[in-house]
Amino acid sequence: MTAAAAPTRILVLCTGNSCRSQMAEAFLARDGGDRVSVESAGTHPTTVHPLTIRVLAERGIDWSAARSKSMTEFLDRPFDQVITVCDEAAEACPVFPGGGARVHAGFEDPAAVQGTDAVRLAAFRRIRDEIEAWAAGFVRDELANPPT
Repeated sequence: MTAAAAPTRILVLCTGNSCRSQMAEAFLARDGGDRVSVESAGTHPTTVHPLTIRVLAERGIDWSAARSKSMTEFLDRPFDQVITVCDEAAEACPVFPGGGARVHAGFEDPAAVQGTDAVRLAAFRRIRDEIEAWAAGFVRDELANPPT
């Protein structure tokens, strides 16, 4: 009997840790299962956006207990992958202490979309769908054949 491989440790960074990084954390954790240990954080954390919670619930993910975290909470922890999901975080964190491979996957900020409630919800759903598809591909391509 062989021992199970340690999960890939992933940190997802964004600016506010309110939308994109939260969605990426949720989908990477769902799709990666026990193969991953995922955290998300922000360079300037705020709160988890209510529409983030809503659009994740539409995918069957209860994110109501999530909180926005600062990247400083993770400075002393090693990660195999550090993923930035917004250009601002990629620029603010060119090197993350304890970080392994760097990956950048930029997504539009749905919280920045102006308009009616319907327009804003549509933006959150569109970005959610983009991040969900990206996360599925990341798990399939990056985690299917981990380095030995």
